[in-house]
Amino acid sequence: MGSKGRTTLEVGADGVAIITIINPPVNSLSFDVLYSLKDNYEQAVRRDDVKAIVLTGANGKFSGGFDISAFGGLQTGKVEQPKPGYVSIEIISGTMEAAKKPSVAAIDGLALGGGLEVAMACHARVSTPTAQLGLPELQLGVLPGFGGTQRLPRLVGLTKSLEMILTSKPIKAEEAHALGLVDTVVSPAELVNAARQWALDIVQRRRPWVLSLYKTDKIEPLGEAREIFKFARAQARKQAPNLTHPIVCIDCMEEGIVSGPRAGLLKEAEASEQLIRADTSKSLIHIFFSQRGTSKVPGVTDLGLVPRRAKKVAILGGGLMGSGIATALILGNYPVILKEVNGKFLEAGIGRVKANLQSRVKKGKMTPEKFDKTISLLRGTLEYESFKDVDMVIEAVIENVSLKQQIFADLEKYCPPHCILASNTSTIDLNLIGERTKSQDRIVGAHFFSPAHVMPLLEIVRTKHTSPQVIVDLLDIGKKIRKTPVVVGNCTGFAVNRMFFPYTQAGLLLVERGADLYLIDRAITKFGMPMGPFRLVDLVGFGVGIATAMQFIENFPERTYKSMILPLMQEDKRAGESTRKGFYLYDDKRKAKPDPELKKYIEKARGISGVAVDPKIIKLSEKDIVEMIFFPVVNEACRVFAEGIAVKAADLDIASVMGMGFPPYRGGILFWADSLGSKYIYSRLEEWSKLYGEFFKPCAFLAERAAKGAPLSAPVEQAKSKL
Repeated sequence: MGSKGRTTLEVGADGVAIITIINPPVNSLSFDVLYSLKDNYEQAVRRDDVKAIVLTGANGKFSGGFDISAFGGLQTGKVEQPKPGYVSIEIISGTMEAAKKPSVAAIDGLALGGGLEVAMACHARVSTPTAQLGLPELQLGVLPGFGGTQRLPRLVGLTKSLEMILTSKPIKAEEAHALGLVDTVVSPAELVNAARQWALDIVQRRRPWVLSLYKTDKIEPLGEAREIFKFARAQARKQAPNLTHPIVCIDCMEEGIVSGPRAGLLKEAEASEQLIRADTSKSLIHIFFSQRGTSKVPGVTDLGLVPRRAKKVAILGGGLMGSGIATALILGNYPVILKEVNGKFLEAGIGRVKANLQSRVKKGKMTPEKFDKTISLLRGTLEYESFKDVDMVIEAVIENVSLKQQIFADLEKYCPPHCILASNTSTIDLNLIGERTKSQDRIVGAHFFSPAHVMPLLEIVRTKHTSPQVIVDLLDIGKKIRKTPVVVGNCTGFAVNRMFFPYTQAGLLLVERGADLYLIDRAITKFGMPMGPFRLVDLVGFGVGIATAMQFIENFPERTYKSMILPLMQEDKRAGESTRKGFYLYDDKRKAKPDPELKKYIEKARGISGVAVDPKIIKLSEKDIVEMIFFPVVNEACRVFAEGIAVKAADLDIASVMGMGFPPYRGGILFWADSLGSKYIYSRLEEWSKLYGEFFKPCAFLAERAAKGAPLSAPVEQAKSKL
């Protein structure tokens, strides 16, 4: 049921009872904490020596919200759950807000989710300047269920409360004060005393005793309020057409304005109970925990190794990837040396890093002072001389085996013996790269995704020789530069690119058999991907697309679909978005539109491969398109899992969401597959493999799980782990 937390009660000589929430690390509100809070409130109200109450959190944090680990139990019914709305209506409204003695929340660190909802039920709020306040529940597929949909609008107004809840973004105390969410801001040292004084001032009628739930001065007239809600619904539908919980949340807020706060609380309680059990919330909570679990690697992170501090990092190659990685590192406060082969390339590389930072300044995410300080961490060089004291090198040159082998042989000569030698290759076998060195224990893959300073995933690729210390060091660097690291084994394409190589190939197979490629891209974006397979190939460029395909044809010939569409288009000087002509035509603003000329390439390719148009394929429904594109991806993910390339299925879910943009509200590739069932996926792939060949053939692991009716994500028994 989540952690055993509690609250304590101490009464001072001034007659103020201090109730403290204690549940490390963030004082989350488990049911234990909430019941203890109720008991202590009731005791404080009963006691004659108590005039007022101050509610605070231990160790400089108010509360990070409801204990998410209790959600799993609520979703499966394994936890004895109080009746819907019990916490919100009985404890928060009944015991706290309606208490016969005033209470003041003393907020430090965080008041998020349920933490802020509890604070809003107090009769005033005092905060430290650095505290963060927000209601991020929608990120987990639920809504603020402790009265947040009712109290926040009454404290800050409809527009601001909708913005805070729908974006899930917290605000700092200064803004909260300006909005009226917080009554005063004081230093951490003065916090509890200021809250005590405020509470006594309420008792002595020097300050107002405010019940947030019944405030009306910030609420617009009904007609205007309805318009605001209508606009918010339209925005929510536009931004997340596949999600219903934001709309349900807006409905609860509107109910409170139209029918009064008690009706609003009841609607919120019912909705909250339904949403906790819905698939969206199960998926998002799975992603939440899986993301935190990627840094636990059996046999590596449980050995008690301490990460070594990297004081200086070198990057080889200042192209798109190298400059993006350099940007990510200097943003994480690492001094970086960028090496290029000549002055012109070096200048261009440093220029790219500057442009990356400048765009942050333009967006208001960085001050000009911070820009100067950050860019000063970057130095350029054309020689290896300055590599004598670097702790890590990341190679980010073009995908050419002999070039990389030469570089790694040079690095061994110039870098200190403890230096980590990392490659950002996306497909080349690391054993091959390090073949000419004696330092195989410190060779590792650090595979970033483009653009490297934006995309959140970092694949850490280890070979049989990579030392656990190197992995621990890289996990630490990943965390410091705000990436989610996933540790994977060494194979062609590693985890992400290997799982998703069938993504485009399935599209090409369908197009050669008569499907409309623009319809495929539309169905896939409607499913929730940032872009369909063809728009994606245009973005990465045909050169990269063909080079990657060659790697897969070489390593997995039996299941690679060989289509001539791309080579034929490339012959005709089409290379994707960069040449403004790929599967789409692009205008000056990079806006894509369909190209009627594409038919000729498709027909020519069809002639070469001898494939006929299939009437069934022409008439595919959107559901069929999604399955024919994604089931081969699931099939490959099963192979990656079965071979032990990934430590656990959840790591592949995170890799698919953060590396390829698979919709998080579907829980990641294998979590989504399990919602459909291994039997169903197996039978569809089996049927297509009979009609369209080996490309669709289900792998042994999938066949075995389907035969048992077992979930695909269940742990692999004694897998011959590649790790």
